[in-house]
Amino acid sequence: MNFSAVLPTFVVTLREGFEAALVVGIVFACLKKAEQTNLNKWVNFGVIAGILASIGVGLLLGGVLQNLANSAPILQEFLQAGFGIIAIIMLSWMLIWMSLQAKNISKEISGAITTALKDNDSAGWGIFSLVFIAVLREGIESVLFIVAKFQNGIILPTMGAVIGLFTSALLGYLLFKWGIKINIRLFFQVMGVFLLLIVGGLVIGVLKHLDGAIFQLTVIKPEYAGLCISNNISCLLGMEIWDFSNILPDGNFPGIILKSLLGYRDHLYLLQGLFYLAFLTVIGGLYWRSLSEN
Repeated sequence: MNFSAVLPTFVVTLREGFEAALVVGIVFACLKKAEQTNLNKWVNFGVIAGILASIGVGLLLGGVLQNLANSAPILQEFLQAGFGIIAIIMLSWMLIWMSLQAKNISKEISGAITTALKDNDSAGWGIFSLVFIAVLREGIESVLFIVAKFQNGIILPTMGAVIGLFTSALLGYLLFKWGIKINIRLFFQVMGVFLLLIVGGLVIGVLKHLDGAIFQLTVIKPEYAGLCISNNISCLLGMEIWDFSNILPDGNFPGIILKSLLGYRDHLYLLQGLFYLAFLTVIGGLYWRSLSEN
């Protein structure tokens, strides 16, 4: 069994889940300070609803892709690439946004809670909406990543996601309930680097799906052969940069760990290498700048 599939989903859901746990913990703290702990149930409802909605989105997207894999493999490749692009954009944006807003997040949530408590009749729904949206946002980002990256065997990636979710919840509980000191800044910095590299690997995978889709299209409809820019093994990716399949295969240890966490591939093509470096340069540069500004 390929337990390396557990690692990237664990990292992604641990980071995203801990971000949601911070929001939930701050909401609980604000309600306690305002002596409105009777509204705690709405926080719990928001968490449960957000998780269930995220699971529903994952099952829907996964089911669509699974059906297309059997009936329309070309469309399935295009959709998987599309989900991958959306996941890359969302995860990259949240990575940078969270770094810039980290010092203000408590103030913003406290302000939202204060506003919600002004209306006694709808205070519960206001709290519920705040928590639900926070959990759902992080959940959808994780779901899109899983759907985009893993279609051949979803059990282990899901296992990694569940472990990451429970770990993030435990960290949040230790932080807010027991008052255990956690260096939140360092946590997000370290997890941010891992997330950056994992999403970089997703960039490589998206290009592979696009290449496969275009290639299948040209086989079925030769009139689209002009879409291929290369006559090599790949259709869109250009020349092969390296072939390390005999030295460091990405299907065996330790290559499989490098593939899961760093985006390594034993076969890498020119366009994949260029986009990977461009992603790390642009998004990585913005991320490091956001850390220095925070």
